[in-house]
Amino acid sequence: MTRIPLPFHVADLSELARNLHRQLAVAGPSPGHLALMNMLARADGYRNYQHLRDSAAAGLRLDAEPPPPADLKLVERALRHFDAEGRLARWPGRTAQQRLAAFVLWSRLPAGVVMNEASVNDILRLWHGFGDHALLRRTLVATGLVTRTQDGRAYRRVECRPDPEAAALIRQLHRSA
Repeated sequence: MTRIPLPFHVADLSELARNLHRQLAVAGPSPGHLALMNMLARADGYRNYQHLRDSAAAGLRLDAEPPPPADLKLVERALRHFDAEGRLARWPGRTAQQRLAAFVLWSRLPAGVVMNEASVNDILRLWHGFGDHALLRRTLVATGLVTRTQDGRAYRRVECRPDPEAAALIRQLHRSA
């Protein structure tokens, strides 16, 4: 079995020593290798050594998977619909570009805040220049990037991870604005 290097970071060394001292006092005579590893893992907030090892292995697997590459040609085409200040100058005709534009508007909405329709409209008016905030609001709801109550009084941004193209477009627009 291959050994996985296990990083061990401690925020407070004093607390670790105190916790380890308590565990050693209860353990009685000199504990073995596995018992010491379990004590160190528990002192760092894990249930036991196996929990620490599994968490480290999962971290290595996640770091090993590179994010999928963005279609930069699509990002470039969508970028043409925005002005120099990062405002949406015109609504794209193609669905893929509309989705990217919706993600940009989504990124402009505050996270974790319940807003009324007027507040959403104000933000959308600020970030587009063609005078159809209702189209943008409906698109955000239809794509699932924003939820609203049945009566349309409360709107909330849905937290999600933008796809690679949307993330690249958002980065580009934030850089230029």
